[in-house]
Amino acid sequence: MSMLSRYVTRTVLGAMLIVLGLITTIDLIFTLADELGSTNQFYTAANAFAYVMKTLPTSVYELLPYIALGGAIIGLGVLASSQELLIMQAAGVKTHTLIGWVMIPVLGVMLFGLVLGEWVAPTLQQQAQSDRAMTMSGGQAISSDEGEWRKIGDQFIHINAIAPGGRELFGITIFSLNVERRVASSRFAQRGEYVDTDGQSYWRLYDVQQTVFGDTQLQGSRQPEYRWDVDMSPELLSVLLVRPDRQSISGLFQFARYFDSEGLDSSSYYLAFWKKLMQPLATLSLVLLAVSFVFGPLREATMGHRVFVAIAISLVFTIVQRTIEPVTLLYGISPFLAALLPVLLCVSIGVVLLRRV
Repeated sequence: MSMLSRYVTRTVLGAMLIVLGLITTIDLIFTLADELGSTNQFYTAANAFAYVMKTLPTSVYELLPYIALGGAIIGLGVLASSQELLIMQAAGVKTHTLIGWVMIPVLGVMLFGLVLGEWVAPTLQQQAQSDRAMTMSGGQAISSDEGEWRKIGDQFIHINAIAPGGRELFGITIFSLNVERRVASSRFAQRGEYVDTDGQSYWRLYDVQQTVFGDTQLQGSRQPEYRWDVDMSPELLSVLLVRPDRQSISGLFQFARYFDSEGLDSSSYYLAFWKKLMQPLATLSLVLLAVSFVFGPLREATMGHRVFVAIAISLVFTIVQRTIEPVTLLYGISPFLAALLPVLLCVSIGVVLLRRV
């Protein structure tokens, strides 16, 4: 790597780190302010701060493409304002060579995003949501406001909180259906744990309240323990409470395949899967668009103008993505095409602008 390439790479990388610090700080302040509104006698400000810090990697992962975009525009903008880009080009450095130098720190951002989004952020996100649900309950029966409903076979289940790893559950509600698709029984358990011994695997539920729905009457009972045989592994349960867009790529694919096997709509999971899988391409496309603006319309612009353009591009890209997503789910369009379209749009605009340069 030549001295010039190291200088350009270092300048762009420094700008990306500054943008990362600014955006992360702003996001942290607003998220913490919002979370403090949920505090109660059990869930204190310290708990809220711990929750926000655990979910911070998820926020950083979601913002990485825009951080790369802002860093590229600002870093190259500094070089353009000081006429250094012009001098490099006059010395014979080709535009595509400069673009290659800019992409070096972008590749680092993409690798960092892959590690963060696949192994760090989903685990901390799931742990944060479980800790939040259990802390807000104050040790009582966990509120059903937490968690989500899922269909597993002929059962509809609601789990309020899942311990990290998915091997321990809290606040389990189960509605079982009969062959006529009517509710046959309901159960509520305070806690459950995964048992895997002697080649058998099942869930052992504790302190179970059961109600059997007869034709003319209800029959209630209470059991200290109950064996729950259900085709749901801890690996699948570990992502049950996490929103699709905040799960790992492997977890999304695994859960989507499970939904397919259950005959349920898995389009939202496939959409989130392709969106995450293509995030590196989205980062590259946004940076390419940023480079085309710096070499073209923003060559002589002020720093404030460049920052405004970076924010505008980020907003437009986000709006296009969030507009395409519900349209995809509504009309049954391929999730792969929905995730690819914004990337192709950015690449096309960037290539057109660079050709003009």
